[in-house]
Amino acid sequence: MSAVLLTALVLAACDPGSTREPAVPQVPAERFYVEPAGAAAAQVREWDAQGRTGDAAAVRKIADEPTAVWFADDADGYADRARRLVAAATAAGRTPVLVAYYVPQRDCGGHSGGGAPDAEAYRTWIAALAEAIRGSRALVVLEPDALTHVLQGCLSGEAAEDRYALLDDAVQELKRESDVRVYLDAGNPGWIKDVDRVVDALDRAGVRGADGFSLNVANFETTEANIAYGTAISDRLGGAHFVIDTSRNGNGPADTSGSGDGHWCNPPGRALGPAPTTRTGHDRVDAFLWVKRPGESDGACGDGAPEAGRWWPDYALSLATN
Repeated sequence: MSAVLLTALVLAACDPGSTREPAVPQVPAERFYVEPAGAAAAQVREWDAQGRTGDAAAVRKIADEPTAVWFADDADGYADRARRLVAAATAAGRTPVLVAYYVPQRDCGGHSGGGAPDAEAYRTWIAALAEAIRGSRALVVLEPDALTHVLQGCLSGEAAEDRYALLDDAVQELKRESDVRVYLDAGNPGWIKDVDRVVDALDRAGVRGADGFSLNVANFETTEANIAYGTAISDRLGGAHFVIDTSRNGNGPADTSGSGDGHWCNPPGRALGPAPTTRTGHDRVDAFLWVKRPGESDGACGDGAPEAGRWWPDYALSLATN
């Protein structure tokens, strides 16, 4: 290249009138916190010690990824556990993901039944959790399935109104003087098909005071289906943002129509989905997250499955190798 041509190119690049667009710097992806002592990490160590190096390597795919930490009871020290979590994440320069899962009549008495004994107990519980993480950067997924169970009809009348009010209060408490981002759960595209009903429920539960809504928690619907469903909800909420649980949707949902719990409770043949990231390629999708911790059971629904939330090595290995 001649010196004259090189000079002309440099001047054109610097010329304010040049039609050439400047490069847009890429914003670094947010890094989520990885618990160093989770069940998956312990399983890796155990299988390595036993010489099961292939299985250990497979489950390391789970152990090395950030997964949400669930707060689902009022056991002594739960608030301190949350405080330690956000402190460790802050020290590591990462964002912790928490799940608040203690609403009264949780799961309508299903495999994950339980929750706070009454509304006042729940308000006390959520206030303590909010106080524990206030002042720290964190992301909270609020009460998976709580709204969709109302829409499904397992709560009605005064009980349904109480739930809407509790969720609205929880959003306000978590957001009060806080850098915490809150996403109110809205189910998944395979559950409540009527988007307008979901939008109405989210509105009544205070989603406009939150940072958005969450989809697919502990479920298996594809990322594409969730993006389409979430966008339809978002359109009706003025462009609200959302996050998607991709922890186990690599193979999509199981073909188990008519099998009851078999569609969502530890279905075979499922696989890990896209790794957690804020680089989703969609302006309204704030993150793909692993909210359900891969390898933890959905419930005691046959084939030796343990109770909901218990670590199940065989299922973890299946998810990691599929």
